[in-house]
Amino acid sequence: MLNQSVTKHSNRNCLAFVDSVPISYKEFGLQVYNLSNALIAIGITKGDKVAILSHNMPNWGVAYFAIINIGAVTVPLMPDFSEYEISNIIEHSESKAIFVSERLAKKAQSSINKDINVINIDNLALFTDSNTSDLNTNFPTILPNDLASIVYTSGTTGKSKGVMLSHHNLVEQLIMVSHLQPVFETDIYLSILPLPHTYECSLGLLTNIMCGSSTYYLEKPPTPTILLPALKKIKPTMILSVPLIIEKIFKNSIYPKLTATPLLRTLYKIPFFRKLMHKKACTELVSIFGGNVRFFGIGGAKLSKQVEQFLIEGKVFPYAIGYGLTETAPLVAGVNPSMVKLQSTGPALKGIEIKINNPKFLTGEGEVWVKGANVMQGYYKDKLATESVFEDGWFKTGDIAVLNKNGYLSIKSRMKNVIIGASGENIYPEDIESVINSHKLVNESIVLEQKGKLVAMVQLNKEEFEKRYQHWKVEWSEKSDKMMMELKEYVNSKVNKFSKISIVIPIQEDLERTATQKVKRFKYVEKL
Repeated sequence: MLNQSVTKHSNRNCLAFVDSVPISYKEFGLQVYNLSNALIAIGITKGDKVAILSHNMPNWGVAYFAIINIGAVTVPLMPDFSEYEISNIIEHSESKAIFVSERLAKKAQSSINKDINVINIDNLALFTDSNTSDLNTNFPTILPNDLASIVYTSGTTGKSKGVMLSHHNLVEQLIMVSHLQPVFETDIYLSILPLPHTYECSLGLLTNIMCGSSTYYLEKPPTPTILLPALKKIKPTMILSVPLIIEKIFKNSIYPKLTATPLLRTLYKIPFFRKLMHKKACTELVSIFGGNVRFFGIGGAKLSKQVEQFLIEGKVFPYAIGYGLTETAPLVAGVNPSMVKLQSTGPALKGIEIKINNPKFLTGEGEVWVKGANVMQGYYKDKLATESVFEDGWFKTGDIAVLNKNGYLSIKSRMKNVIIGASGENIYPEDIESVINSHKLVNESIVLEQKGKLVAMVQLNKEEFEKRYQHWKVEWSEKSDKMMMELKEYVNSKVNKFSKISIVIPIQEDLERTATQKVKRFKYVEKL
């Protein structure tokens, strides 16, 4: 794929920061091949794991392709991962080298020993600057089922699961996506999601490289002051997003204007006028996004029904919905802007089979099972976890959904206890509980979500608590308050940004459990 794109699109713009001069596909190819040789020179061989810890930048793509070009395996790390998580993942993946940016170097310090090669990703010129024009370098032979990437779905504790994606998984996914939504060499793509997410990496970076389009990155987080000038400058045709972004725009900017006066509020309640108001607002939204956007993909979490109703009634804003998992590289089902239906993720991609396992008689709800060339090889070094998610060749997603007669999939909820973060992240409460419970002053805990915040209900070890604070001459409640604050700081230092707890509530009683010793979570949801 890389060779074909570099040859076919050699003079077109490939990657760039918004305010920088793009590198061409020919330059991209040269940088990748020269860096590939540099990796071989420092002893990286086929099958070795190489981590990438960096914010989005053109060099991220260069590093990614250089690693897989020699048959090595990428291990993308989220910039928001804590030092503790990074250390665990690097150790578990057995990474022999790491590309790291100067901004994040401190986080990787404790993970780096004399056996790990460290490469500054901010400046690859030492490795990539060369006058060599021969692209037919004799690199190791790579077979379709060779491992390309290990993506860790949760870095909260040392028990992270590494999703193994092969070259075949990734390329087949790109072909499936191209059937759903063609990407052209004239497209301009603005990247605003972290590249370590398979969602952004596959559907943003890899798809664009395959199709010869231009990809632009922001040098700072996509706040309005950074994003709006970038949209105006490059006028993107394609963007991938999470629901939070469009929901914030609607809630903070659009809806207040639509209901600013008593008259407007009255008109807004009348469908005919509401639709006219929505169409006008959506026309303005297209303008805000640069005026040329033809595809605005939304995934990672469920889009608010109110916001989607606004987009559907507005008609002119080209949004699309997709559903998938890291384990499926990632897209399973989706629509393009001409296919959208309210609160549906659309039909399965071409080449993917979906079935609802044991659907309920009345509602049709059941767990989504998937088959396809995009489904992962398994979890790295975790045979039991791998076996638990496969049955008769089907991958069990853990999501509850309904599949209608037209093949459109509507996700209802998570089968397991996964909490979806504000930006679409999967938050595993058991992992956070594991960190909480590792504190010697804690017996057991349960983590729940309330109004967008993570709440930890904690049973303290009273004996240890009194032993530690026996010199205090204050009430239990004051001791407890101090302890809760300390515990909160302890946990949040060990988990990533989106797994941080906001509230810690002490409880006196033992947690209620089932016969199989699983906590009855619904009981504590009711209590909250």
